[in-house]
Amino acid sequence: QSRTYFFNEADRKMGYSIYVPKEYDKKKSYPLMVALHGLGGSDRGMMRYRGLTQLAQKHGYIVVAPMGYSSSGWYGTRRGRTGELSEKDVMNVLAITRRELKVNPKRIYLMGHSMGGGGTWHLGMKYPELWAGLAPLAPAPPRNISDLSKIKDTPVIVVCGDEDGLVRAARLWVGRMKALKMNYEYIEVKGGGHIRPAYQKLPEVYAFFNKHSKKPAPEK
Repeated sequence: QSRTYFFNEADRKMGYSIYVPKEYDKKKSYPLMVALHGLGGSDRGMMRYRGLTQLAQKHGYIVVAPMGYSSSGWYGTRRGRTGELSEKDVMNVLAITRRELKVNPKRIYLMGHSMGGGGTWHLGMKYPELWAGLAPLAPAPPRNISDLSKIKDTPVIVVCGDEDGLVRAARLWVGRMKALKMNYEYIEVKGGGHIRPAYQKLPEVYAFFNKHSKKPAPEK
């Protein structure tokens, strides 16, 4: 489904896309995957990633894809008004989805491809209390790798092709996760470029998320 809401901060209507399992029952709660598109993409294009909604149906997930304000909004990883609005749009759409549908608060996941992978890192580290797991796919990384320590208890699955120009950065972030002894999985696709590994490995992303739910915050 394509939906819109009024984005107050931008003073305009903003579209987003959502998939709800066919047997949705408001008496039950469902895992939610927030999916962030890449540079030049859109919420509708993200929903058309091969296997995304079919796997959501199979595993019983709600999937929501925000526009992120702009096709090049960067979800807050870059400063400036567009970056702020991009981040805000994602958080607005998440709040609307949680208000309108029965979402399991312990099973909210964030996934994104390329620019959206960078947004996954950024929003994952900025709002660590929200996410039960992260999946940056072929991520264009933000500059704040030092903030990984903020999500040292958050499970992460990273996917990147070994022929992708971003693979060196992916390995660097994976190396830092290893040093932090994080709960992570890294899939490097042999012969993989920038696009295909993102949807090829969606079954592994769902399988990873299925293994993890949000743990209660440790007592201080």
